[in-house]
Amino acid sequence: MTLSLVVPCFNESLCVRRFWEAVQALGLPLGLEFIFVDDGSSDGTLAALRELAREDATVHYVSFSRNFGKESALLAGLRKTTGDLVVTLDVDLQHPVALLPEMVRLLQFGEWDCVAARRTNRKGEPWLRSQCAKAFYGVLNRFSEVRMRGGETDYRMMKRQVVEAVLALPEVNRFTKGIYAWVGFRTKWLEFENVARAAGETKWSFWGLVRYSVQGLSAFSTAPLQLASVSGITACVAALVYLVYVIFKTLVVGEPVSGYPTQICLILFLGGFQLFVIGILGTYLAKTYLESKHRPLYLVKEEK
Repeated sequence: MTLSLVVPCFNESLCVRRFWEAVQALGLPLGLEFIFVDDGSSDGTLAALRELAREDATVHYVSFSRNFGKESALLAGLRKTTGDLVVTLDVDLQHPVALLPEMVRLLQFGEWDCVAARRTNRKGEPWLRSQCAKAFYGVLNRFSEVRMRGGETDYRMMKRQVVEAVLALPEVNRFTKGIYAWVGFRTKWLEFENVARAAGETKWSFWGLVRYSVQGLSAFSTAPLQLASVSGITACVAALVYLVYVIFKTLVVGEPVSGYPTQICLILFLGGFQLFVIGILGTYLAKTYLESKHRPLYLVKEEK
């Protein structure tokens, strides 16, 4: 059997060789195929991949014309794989390669179709980022058709059948964790503690993670649209109740002075609420617009 390792890279020149050496040191009892995807790096990542490919015939790489994002890098890597088993993991060694032998064993001799890894803690991460991540998984599980576990990562080994199922989904707005949950199959979960990067710094900013979360929620849930409808009805009912109250108050006790502050508050509330609802609708309309363009998810500048 052959194991294909899909490894997205963005400005990870310091980690490429360390990752390759760490995997080779495991002595896995099956053939290896390294698929590195250079996501438009601006450092020496591509040069490091070229050098590694010259030394090892099992190393292959795809280099994008610019940065298209991790989702596109994962898709490009999966498309290039030929192995019976395929694993996606990060090059910075925050996904412990020591789990690979156990993953292989479970897929070769167990009843599982894929083996996924999740972090048991977020040690070393900023408190706000950790809390936002927990909130995201809670909201997604509550309002979407897929179910995801807290601490779930992109570290996952799959049989070829699962890979083909993932590749069969042609959508442009991809949220790979949600896609894994949507396609189903029997999944075995392994846990690991959060570890520091082998080198370099994380490429994910706080707002980048927020945008990624919004993409994931809107890709697998129509709850925001339903929330907008329910909120709109609630606001209308509240306005109607308040109108009845104003009429009753005027008829019974009179209204000597017009309620300027009340009018301003209502105008600001309803105006802000309308903009909020329009923003939700715009998010889904934008996704429809992008899907209708049928643009490729990435452009390859060089590959080996």
